[in-house]
Parts: sequence; structure tokens; C-alpha cells
Amino acid sequence: MSSVFKALSDPTRREVLSLLRAGPLSAGEISDKFDVSRPTMSAHFAVLREAGLVTSEKQGKSVIYQLQMSVLEDALLGFAKGFGWELKDQSPASADTPPGKDVS
Repeated sequence: MSSVFKALSDPTRREVLSLLRAGPLSAGEISDKFDVSRPTMSAHFAVLREAGLVTSEKQGKSVIYQLQMSVLEDALLGFAKGFGWELKDQSPASADTPPGKDVS
């Protein structure tokens, strides 16, 4: 879990995750959005992979990165529980159902 928070502690890595919310992107497409060297971006990608926040797949000469939302969700839920915060189910069915109404 600490590797997840280490990964999230850097603004560049948080921005990479934000970009990947729209769908998979190549390392080059992601790197082009930042004013840092390719080796620096490679290091960021390695931290994100190590934390399990992204997966990578080689496609020809490109490496394609994809967000692993379940890992991020688990980390954030664990973080919230650590502070005693209770998060309610925000699924569409629960959001449309008035309190006290049974949906079955």
C-alpha cells in the first residue's frame, strides 16, 4: 500500500493517471504532454507499475499504458477507513433510490 501512496505523492504521476482515465496511451503520447526527459518519464512509469496503478503492454515498438482503477480505489478506500471515514455506495442503483426504499 505504501508504494501506492509514494506513486500518488508526485504531481507528474498523478497527471499521468489522470490522462489514462480517458483510456490507454502509449509512453510516447504520455511523455509528449510533459516537459521532462524520456528517462525521467520512464522512472515515473516504473513507480506507477510497481505500485500496480498501471499496466504496460508492448505493442510493436510502443509500450501502451493502462490505468488499473481497482488498485487506486482499494488504496483510497483503505486511506479513508484509516481516518474513520465511512464511504457510502455510489452505484447508480443506490443513487437513484430514495433513502428507506427497497429496490428488490
